[in-house]
This record gives sequence, C-alpha cells and structure tokens, in this order.
Amino acid sequence: MEGNTTFYATPSQEQCRQWRSQVPDDFRFLLKFPRLITHDRLLSGAGREVSDFLEIIAPLNDVLGPILLQLPASFGPERLENLWRFMDALPPTLTCTVEVRHSAFFDKGEAEKALNRGLRERRIARVCMDSRALFAATPDNEETRDAQRKKPRVPVHLLPVDAAPVIRFVGHPDLEANRPFLAPWVERAAAWIEEGKRPYIFMHMPNKGDALSLAALWNELLRERAPMVDALDLDETQPQMGLF
Repeated sequence: MEGNTTFYATPSQEQCRQWRSQVPDDFRFLLKFPRLITHDRLLSGAGREVSDFLEIIAPLNDVLGPILLQLPASFGPERLENLWRFMDALPPTLTCTVEVRHSAFFDKGEAEKALNRGLRERRIARVCMDSRALFAATPDNEETRDAQRKKPRVPVHLLPVDAAPVIRFVGHPDLEANRPFLAPWVERAAAWIEEGKRPYIFMHMPNKGDALSLAALWNELLRERAPMVDALDLDETQPQMGLF
C-alpha cells in the first residue's frame, strides 16, 4: 500500500499499531517521508524530524517495504549531495526508493547519470512514474484537468538496479483505454516475478474512486500472463473499516 497519509501528516504511534493489527505478515506498507523533510527542508537539516518519524512508524517495521522519498521539481542536480548525505545517514536496515521530478534528471545528461550512479551504488530503486495514459486523455472534465495539472508529465525512465522495482501508473479516466498502456508493464512485471523479484506497482486514476477498478483490471491482465499471481479480493460492497 502506498502511504500518502504520512506525506501530509505524521500519524501517531498508536495509529501505526492499529494499521499493523489490520494486515497479514506478507502485506507491505510503502510510506512516504513527510513533506516537511522532502519539500520544505529539501533533505537538509532534518535529522530530528527523520528520527521522530522513524520512531513513530516503528510498529510497522516488520511490514515496511521501501520508504518513498518523493522529491519536488525544485530538487535539482545542485542538491544531489543532500540526497546522498540523507540516504547514507539512515539506519542500514531501512530500505528506500527515490522519486525525482526535476527535468534535468530525465534528459540523459550528466545530472541523470550522476543520480542513477548514486542510486545503483546504494542499491536504491528509482521510482518510475508513468502518466502517459492520463495525458492521452482529453481534458473534458474537471477531474481529468485537475489530475493533469497536478501529476508530473515526465519521461518513463526505468533504472535497472538490485532492488525491488517501484512503478506508479496514472491511468486514463476511461478504464478500457488503459489496456494498451498497461500491456508493456504486464510483460515486464511478469518477467520480474518469474525472476523472483517483488515489484511494487501502484494504480492511480483522476477520480480516486476509480482506482480499485484499475487495480482489478491490472490484476486480471497480469494473471493472464502470470497465473501464479494471486487474485485481488476487492469487495466494494463492504463498508470501509479502519485502514481499509
């Protein structure tokens, strides 16, 4: 589960205990570092905030996937040393994944090479954002226009690295229109699974209420290619309780 909640507001430790009690041992949370750390401080001078955050989420330690370090478009090549100092100061047992949005990290120049080299050296996955389906949509309603304003339109750059891949797919508002955009990811995800990797793939839609339908379509397509994948149990008729 992608944890946007922690980006905007840090939960209490008791809330984290409740989340842990609601999930099985093979579930994984991919929480985001708080906005204060990544966007306001730009990874500089936030040692106390990082320590406090890690202490609060400690009840989830055994079900944590990589923590998402989502950096703003203002975090450019001149701040890469901030990133490396930040990563190198984290507890060695902590796994992270990094999402960048500055255009210099997508032009295949020296800045992107430096970023990728540093991530490979640290065995850290680079989040791959795929918003092509979203931007293929005609912005003829407010939800689509809002999503196209807020979601980054960046090239799809996937960095091969010795870490679990992390993909964020932002869909077309017409569910069926997503099939051709999902097809290459189905093949790639199936290959990863066959290699014994555990990819993390998140589905977003302009209307958040449609995300479950996109996830169901993704699961259907992936199971056709990789039958060993478990079917999703999405009962939308049940009331949401607690975390779910």
